Amino acid sequence: MAAALEKTYDGIIIGAGHHGLVLGSYLAKAGLDVLLVDRRLKYGGGLCTEEATLPGFYHNLHSINHFHISETPWFKDLNLAERVDYITPRYEFGQPHLDGTALVFGRDLEETLANVARFSKKDAQTFREWNAKAEEITRDIFLPERYSEPLPQEEREALLRRTQAGRDFLEMTLRQPLDVVQELFENEHVKLLFLFKVSLFGTWLVDTMSKTSPMGSVIRAFDLQSGYQLCKGGSFNLARGLMETFIAAGGRFQPQVAIDKILIEGGKATGIVTSDGKTVRARKFVASTLDIHQTFENMIGRRQLPKAFCEKLDNFKYTSWSLFGLHLALDEAPHMSAAAFDPNVNRAMKWSLGAETMEDLFSAFADVNAGRAPKIVQFGSGPLTVLDPTQAPPGKHTTYCWHVMPLDPDLEGRNYEDFKEEFAEKIIETFARYAPNVSSKTILGKHVYTGREYVAELVNMRGGDIFMGAFNAEQVMYNHFGYRTPIPGLYMAGSAAHPGGAISGGSGYISAGIIAHDVGAKLWWKPWNAREALSA
Repeated sequence: MAAALEKTYDGIIIGAGHHGLVLGSYLAKAGLDVLLVDRRLKYGGGLCTEEATLPGFYHNLHSINHFHISETPWFKDLNLAERVDYITPRYEFGQPHLDGTALVFGRDLEETLANVARFSKKDAQTFREWNAKAEEITRDIFLPERYSEPLPQEEREALLRRTQAGRDFLEMTLRQPLDVVQELFENEHVKLLFLFKVSLFGTWLVDTMSKTSPMGSVIRAFDLQSGYQLCKGGSFNLARGLMETFIAAGGRFQPQVAIDKILIEGGKATGIVTSDGKTVRARKFVASTLDIHQTFENMIGRRQLPKAFCEKLDNFKYTSWSLFGLHLALDEAPHMSAAAFDPNVNRAMKWSLGAETMEDLFSAFADVNAGRAPKIVQFGSGPLTVLDPTQAPPGKHTTYCWHVMPLDPDLEGRNYEDFKEEFAEKIIETFARYAPNVSSKTILGKHVYTGREYVAELVNMRGGDIFMGAFNAEQVMYNHFGYRTPIPGLYMAGSAAHPGGAISGGSGYISAGIIAHDVGAKLWWKPWNAREALSA
């Protein structure tokens, strides 16, 4: 048994993804003796950077674009800027078109409005009006709520109704994002890029067809001051910086720990039992950052859970799609034909490629919903090494293509490996229609990484769900799964809890304040508080 497993700790955290690392860093700095364990030899979860194609070419196989990370409370509290560098690109979204035009959204309002006006002056004016609202709402409501324990629905709505911005926000949360974009804008290209902007990872209609959005993510379509960033050198560097912080604070990390069960004694969580029968005890708490079914069905068992809680488990939804990832090592950076119209399209952090009309989008969405590989190839991409040259050898480049795909598409009898190769070629063919220099002459290596592969490696992402829980109205904000559980001493600190999946650090950050309060540890930081923010 590893030395780290030979003692009793104040607390045990299961899962060394970024939520576990954020949580562990806060509690270790609060003076608690914390053990962090993971089934894998690696740590960081979706913060994964690999030389997947050729030596020296670094590919972020899961998380690439991180929303507003350097401005999060935990990044600042933990002084991560001393260990991790973030790049904030001037141009965030770019959409080249086959007619040679391109639409680019940047951080500068007037520049972005001028770009929109080339397609529709009316849409540019609409964007200006909504941007003024969105910047205020994002700053005063969306971001504070993102990093605060959610308020009860009635209290939250009463506070929001006290201001015009709050009322505007509430109204927006009751609208389907797709309807909002369709109603506000007239130009097809403008609509497409707005939908791409509001969706997570460019997953488009899959994220924008929900009936309501209590989190208010649709407001993100209209602001420019907050946005996505790149972790310099690769996404894993954020995990590295967090692990260094955790260890420096006195935390202990033990990889390759296969857990048989969470130990429940006297109705309370008191530790873990490993698959080889060893028991490691926790005096004050156990926290899981795994998916809820691994945690409660596999490691605890339904017999030890209240009936109502088991029903909550049964009703929990995962996304019905996965991602087909293609990662390319390139001899030169992709050069868009549409750069003649707007050269900044080559420097936009995220590209929307393949869909020229709303009908294209609806067609692809219908295919995925029906379990088919989409006939219309449309995907998100980006010029990573144009923005961060450290992720490839000098003068060389990488890019990625993320395409929404059913986990097990109907292959009509074809072999899955053959399908992967064929669909990767379709993506490259589509890419070349926009950037002709993406071809066999410039592609030095490629790596296909689909839901089937990442589910086998990261079992949390069950069914191919990269978020470990669907972003539907029944599972976000005041309806989220919760940090405290029916078992005293056991906490959920992963993506099922607010603010949900993707790289936010929110669940780890919020649960740190809750656990510290519950176990009587000294809070050396001031947790963000939605009640205070909305009251102000």
